[in-house]
Amino acid sequence: MGFSCGIIGLPNVGKSTIFNALSGAHAAMANYPFCTIEPNKAVVPVPDERLFKIAELLKKDRPIPTRIEFIDVAGLVKGASKGEGLGNKFLGNIRNVDAVAHVLRCFHHGDVVHVAGDIDPIRDAEIVNTELMLADLEVLSRAREKIIKLANSGDKAARARCELIERMMAHLNEGKMLRSMHISEEEAGVGEFGLITNKPMMYCANIGEDGDGTDEAAVLADFAKKDGAACIMLSGKIEEEISELSPDEKKEFLVSMGIEESGLDKMITTAYSLLDLITYYTAATELQAWTVKRGTVAQKAAGKIHTDFEKGFIRAEVYNYADLVSIGSEHGIREKGLLKIEGREYVLKDGDIVHYLFNV
Repeated sequence: MGFSCGIIGLPNVGKSTIFNALSGAHAAMANYPFCTIEPNKAVVPVPDERLFKIAELLKKDRPIPTRIEFIDVAGLVKGASKGEGLGNKFLGNIRNVDAVAHVLRCFHHGDVVHVAGDIDPIRDAEIVNTELMLADLEVLSRAREKIIKLANSGDKAARARCELIERMMAHLNEGKMLRSMHISEEEAGVGEFGLITNKPMMYCANIGEDGDGTDEAAVLADFAKKDGAACIMLSGKIEEEISELSPDEKKEFLVSMGIEESGLDKMITTAYSLLDLITYYTAATELQAWTVKRGTVAQKAAGKIHTDFEKGFIRAEVYNYADLVSIGSEHGIREKGLLKIEGREYVLKDGDIVHYLFNV
């Protein structure tokens, strides 16, 4: 699995429409709140033009892309952190995702009911963010209660943990998401509490097919910048239409609409940037794409394929996509001395093509 992305938002903002368009999973949709009760999940192949170019040059059939899991959870309402609506269930479903896509309605069409009665994406964002902050405060408060006696007894580790908790609570009480708080590398190992507001977030401005809501989306983009989040604009309805087309028809449709990339491509590109991910490839037998954090070393990355690869790691033979495209074949790569032998501490680069040698 590449990574997971939770799709959140108020009821009736178009979450399930966008989920269906992105995943082709055909989740239930209706014009009333809480249509989504249990989370819908779909594993979607990540579009990757490099993968198919490598397949062509290395003469590999049926290349395997990396994948993203989209999780569409129940709509949030004010008071969710106290259990209103499907609050506790909703919050539990997004504690384990890698990133959060917050869908906000910007289109005005009157035939779709809005829970607040009018269109105001900033207000809607603040409602959801407040509930996420309150939920994190509750988690941190319980964590503090468990260790406060130990911290006061002089236990240094407990004291450090307690100080971090108190600092995070103070940050949240100022109305700030935890992702905007500086946490040192030493503290990062201390602060695993299953929190939500420290996750990378992108706001997804859902506009109408005719561009209705573009002005609101622009305001939302400014809000996102101040909030330390990314922002993309898409039309759930257009994405739904695109999802029914073949790859060639999809390209023609996008060109005719003056759209450079689909909503799926936007979400993946933005999520990769937020999570600081790279893609590398293996082609010893099947050609397959893998997703890892930037800065991952070769031995650790080998463990993504199989634990035996990591445990018995000997070395990695590595060359890069750009060189392969330039030269045209792996044989040419070897002839020109561009295939490098790397050890376990080699830091993988985006576009690397790797052959692991290992001993079990």
